[in-house]
Amino acid sequence: MNKLKGMFDITADQGYYALVQNAIQTVVNAHHIDRIDTPILEASELFHRGMGDDTDVVSKETYTFLDRGDRSVTLRPEGTAGVVRAFIEDKLYAMPDAVKKVYYEGPMFRYERPQKGRFRQFHQFGVEIFALPAPALDADLCALAYDFMSTLGLSGHLEINQLSKSSKPAYTEALKAHLKPHLNTLCPDCQARYAKNPLRILDCKVDHAHEAIQSAPMPLDYMSDEETAYFNRVQSHLDALKIPYTVNKKMVRGLDYYTGLVFELKVDEAILGHQNTVAGGGRYDELVKTLGGPDLPATGFAFGLERLVVALKAANIPPVDHPLDLYIMVLDDALSETALSLARRLRLKGARVDLAYHGGAMKKQFKAVAHKNASFAAILGPDEVEKGLLTFKNQHVDASESVALDDLSKMLEILGVTHD
Repeated sequence: MNKLKGMFDITADQGYYALVQNAIQTVVNAHHIDRIDTPILEASELFHRGMGDDTDVVSKETYTFLDRGDRSVTLRPEGTAGVVRAFIEDKLYAMPDAVKKVYYEGPMFRYERPQKGRFRQFHQFGVEIFALPAPALDADLCALAYDFMSTLGLSGHLEINQLSKSSKPAYTEALKAHLKPHLNTLCPDCQARYAKNPLRILDCKVDHAHEAIQSAPMPLDYMSDEETAYFNRVQSHLDALKIPYTVNKKMVRGLDYYTGLVFELKVDEAILGHQNTVAGGGRYDELVKTLGGPDLPATGFAFGLERLVVALKAANIPPVDHPLDLYIMVLDDALSETALSLARRLRLKGARVDLAYHGGAMKKQFKAVAHKNASFAAILGPDEVEKGLLTFKNQHVDASESVALDDLSKMLEILGVTHD
C-alpha cells in the first residue's frame, strides 16, 4: 500500500516541524494569544458562504462528500472560516476583551496539483483577531507575522495593499470594462473569473505580464479619503516599527471575504525563487456577520508550514536536534531490571536516555551508541554491579568517569542535565 497522491509522511523532517512549532510558541506567548482548535470536518455550507462559491478553493479544490447522514461535508481547506464559526457558535464574542485574539495550527486539505512545498494535505499556522479596525492593530498583526518569520531565521519582507469596501462595486465594473476588449487573449481561468470574480485576474500567475493587466485600474485608485488615510496610517506604523514592506497594488488575495488591508510575507528570492510567498492575510470585516454572528470586524493571517520547511532547508537553517544524552549498555540479560530502573529515574529528571533491552557483545552495543549519536555511554555489567559503580564514557572526547550506581545527582551532573 502507498500513500495517496498529494499526501506525505513527516519522517526525516520532524526536526524542521519542531523548529516551526517552537517559533509559533515564542510569538504567540509574546503576544499573549490563546489557542483554538476546530474540527477538520465541517458542513460544506460554511466554506461556500464564508469563502465564496466562485473562489478557486471552493469551486475546484475542496474535498467535499456526503456523509452517512446524507449531509454535504468538507475537509477544511483553510482555518479562518472554522474559527469564525466557533467564535459565533461558542459565543466567544461575549468575552469582555475588546480585542479577542486566537491562533490555530493543524492540517488543511485542498485537491490541487501537488508541487514543491504544496500538497493536498498541508499544515497552517494562523492568527485571527476580532476587534474594531485600527491601523495600529493591523500593523501589529503584520509585525507578528514578520517576527515569526524572523524567529525562524528567515529573511524577507512584507507586501501590502488595501481593498476598498465602499467602492468595490464601482471598481469591479471599471476593471471589467477595461478588461473586456482583451478577454479573448487572457488565460482560460481569467476568462472564467471575469464574470464571477474579476479581481482575481489581477494576481493571475499566468497573465501577470499581460498588457491589459499591467495597465488595469488598481483598487487603490478607487479608495475613499477615509480608506486612504487608514492605509497611510498603517504604513506609518510599519515605518515606525522598521518592518520592511512594499505596496503591491495588484495584490487581492484569493478569497472573497477580504475587505480592507491585505498582505503577504515573502522570503528572499535567493531562498525560494519567484514562488517565495510563505504567508498571507488581511482584514475580513463582514465575515462574522455573513456567517450569522454580530457585526464585528476581524483580521488575520496564515502561514503554510510546508513552504516554511522548504525555505528553512534552502536557507541552510538547521532543524531542531534533541541528541540522546545517555545510552545504557547492558552486558547481561539479568541486569535488565537494573537498567530499566536507572533509565526511568534519569528520564523523570529530564535526561534523554535509551538502553539495550537485552545483553550482547560490547562491540555491537558501542555501534548502537554511535548510531544513536549518544553523548555518553554507560556500561552496565556484572563487574559494575558488584563494585556498585557505573562507567560513563564521553563519546565526544576520550574520557571516562565512574559514578556510584545510586548517585543520581552525579549522573545528571555528568550529563549536563539541570534538575531540582
